[in-house]
Amino acid sequence: MVVTGLGACWILDGLEVTLTGSLSGALKQSSGLGLSNAEVGTAGSVYLIGAVLGAVFFGWLTDRLGRRKLFFVTLAVYLAATAATALSWSFSSFALFRFLTGAGIGGEYAAINSAIQELIPARFRGWTDLVINGSFWIGAALGAAGSIVLLDPAVVAPALGWRLAFLIGAALGLIIVFMRRWLPESPRWLMTHGHLEAATAVVTEIAQRYGGSGGTAARDLPVIRLVRRTHTPLREVMRALFQTYRRRALVGLSLMAAQAFFYNAVFFTYALILIDFFGVPATGVGWYVLPFAVGNFLGPLLLGRLFDVLGRRIMISSTYAVSGLLLAGNALAFRYGLLSVQTQTVAWMVIFFFASAAASSAYLTVSETFPLEVRALAIALFYALGTGVGGIAGPWLFGRLIEIGSRSSVAAGYILGATLMIAAAAIEWRFGVDAERKPLEAVARPLAQR
Repeated sequence: MVVTGLGACWILDGLEVTLTGSLSGALKQSSGLGLSNAEVGTAGSVYLIGAVLGAVFFGWLTDRLGRRKLFFVTLAVYLAATAATALSWSFSSFALFRFLTGAGIGGEYAAINSAIQELIPARFRGWTDLVINGSFWIGAALGAAGSIVLLDPAVVAPALGWRLAFLIGAALGLIIVFMRRWLPESPRWLMTHGHLEAATAVVTEIAQRYGGSGGTAARDLPVIRLVRRTHTPLREVMRALFQTYRRRALVGLSLMAAQAFFYNAVFFTYALILIDFFGVPATGVGWYVLPFAVGNFLGPLLLGRLFDVLGRRIMISSTYAVSGLLLAGNALAFRYGLLSVQTQTVAWMVIFFFASAAASSAYLTVSETFPLEVRALAIALFYALGTGVGGIAGPWLFGRLIEIGSRSSVAAGYILGATLMIAAAAIEWRFGVDAERKPLEAVARPLAQR
């Protein structure tokens, strides 16, 4: 229930990103909103700006008010905004609603990823985190499948189909509201905020439900002393992130920025590449997104256990480096017209098999290598900074490169993304943290520990 309820956040994000890409052809038509390629790219960037600001604001609230409360607040924001997107009447209204949708999803990142770290056992924390983050691609597959049906003029009128597609997320969100009713608050958060009895009750219930015991195993664990506090002062937060753990901050920012540019640049303009350079009709884009989504989901699923067995440093650096090298090779093949739409799809499947595991490991890194009291805000800040540096610029840049109509221009954008991934791999190898199979308190000492 924990994995399903928390992973739903990534399913929704995958759905939203895929819909924007898969529906871009329909949105450009007169039966849609009549958007240009540049406006489609800008809408992607606006969504990410909303996600960035939402992550920071709701991340701050998550550390103050608790993980569980924010599960519902951020989901409510998402539900209202994605339903409103279906009612858009112009580019301005569409961009506004995409901004608010992104804000809800960004807030989910902070609350969800902090809860994952604090509720999942250390021995398979890496694999669980990667698979939950990889569930983004289940949402992508749902978005692709939905677009195939709803953009078929034989099934739904073109002026209505794209609007119904955006309601898919709202329908899923209503289901997730009920699933999350049974998710507990993080006992670690409860304990540091002085709610010892509530924390004990959560741990006891989990142990009873899943057959655990608090006897011998509990007595063998190290004991730490914590000072109760209602919140952590912002000055202490900044000192922890950018002074005490400044090397970890460099690693987190590098990983987040590289994967954000790599992914958002390619995926937000995926449909435009297929339509403008390979002649795929707008109604057929979803068929090419489906295999792409499969490759992306299989990466974290099949490689995830190695992050707990071989270790974080070797797996994170290798997946980033392999992704960058493969994209560089793809850029050259695309530049010289060596790929058909089928071989390009296969190439993207292989590239993003590794890149999906790499991107998921960036979220794993920033959520487990900083102290408990600042975990949600750390996730939010590095997501915000990384996405601001790489993600927002990516769709905007690629939208304009595609508008030029030159394969050389698009290939240059791919090379830039590949370079960022390889540089991030080098930084991880040099400064990464070996957090595999260790309790969170051993990876980063709580600020309240005395």
